[in-house]
Amino acid sequence: MSDNSLLSTGGFPAGDQYRGAMTQPIDPTDPTDSTEPLLEAALRTHTDYGAEKLDEADLASDPFAQFTAWLAEAAERGVYEPNAMVLGTIDPDGAPSIRTVLLRGVDERGFAFYTDYTSRKGRALQANPGVAAVFPWYTLHRQVKIFGTAQRVAPEDSEDYFAHRPRGAQLAAWSSDQSQPIASREALEQKVVDTERRFADADPVPRPERWGGFRIVPERVEFWQGRTSRLHDRLLFHREGAGWRVERLQP
Repeated sequence: MSDNSLLSTGGFPAGDQYRGAMTQPIDPTDPTDSTEPLLEAALRTHTDYGAEKLDEADLASDPFAQFTAWLAEAAERGVYEPNAMVLGTIDPDGAPSIRTVLLRGVDERGFAFYTDYTSRKGRALQANPGVAAVFPWYTLHRQVKIFGTAQRVAPEDSEDYFAHRPRGAQLAAWSSDQSQPIASREALEQKVVDTERRFADADPVPRPERWGGFRIVPERVEFWQGRTSRLHDRLLFHREGAGWRVERLQP
């Protein structure tokens, strides 16, 4: 494998790369490449959501069963990366921060994802474990919002997940000091080349000690279904002891 092969595909087969890019991207430095008509159209977009409903009688008995049913449906209906969630955290200095991460596990314990523990989100979660997340399935007119606390997963869970990542992603975990500044793209790519040489004979690449998983243990989970005239269905699971209470929220 060449030094640059993993850089071009991210460790995945080339056919799995994102296929939604513009064929002629807008150049923000070109004064003749006006974005005004597109911007005006984007700001005026208004969609009256469909007639799909969410009734209390349709809910599963707990939020995990309801979530897995909706996640499976999102995948079946062609949502791009249905496991992508927007994660909100509070930095050690009290500043809010958000980013998109990928859900990698869900069961009765909570919602698991993986990251660099020394990254901005890793430091934030270890200082302030309170967390919020949303799965924005726009094309289905659905959202799932999660509120809870983040806990590290067991080291063996992190080991198992890391061992099954694509090799390019394993090397990237070693190469990138996530959230830290770097001089250039070329400097980052050189770090990947150096890491690839370092682990040329390693299969799988070992997990960095600083890398692992978090699990969001929810206290509240809201299921949101868009309805016509903005009269959306919002059903909220509240944790109560060993069970869950459901209430309807106004839209």
